[in-house]
Amino acid sequence: MLHTLSCAPGHPAVKECIALLRANDALLLLGDGVYIALQHSEDWLALEQSGASLHVLDADARAAGVQQRLAACFTVVDDDGFVSLTEQHAQQMAWY
Repeated sequence: MLHTLSCAPGHPAVKECIALLRANDALLLLGDGVYIALQHSEDWLALEQSGASLHVLDADARAAGVQQRLAACFTVVDDDGFVSLTEQHAQQMAWY
């Protein structure tokens, strides 16, 4: 399953998404969701421990000015990387 998460830290959907993540899942943070990838944010450790592959959309991280402060467990992907993730995962769950 590919989870795309675009809500800000503290939104109830963040905890719901984390609770459903499994080791063979992928998570892509978009929009305001990129703030979750900041090292020492409220949820980054739980995400790291989920076993899922963790990704941040490059354009959104740049727009937020956080690309240099992302936790090491996150991989930055461009639009082609986003497409690749959708090709690797037959199912997708969008969190807003």
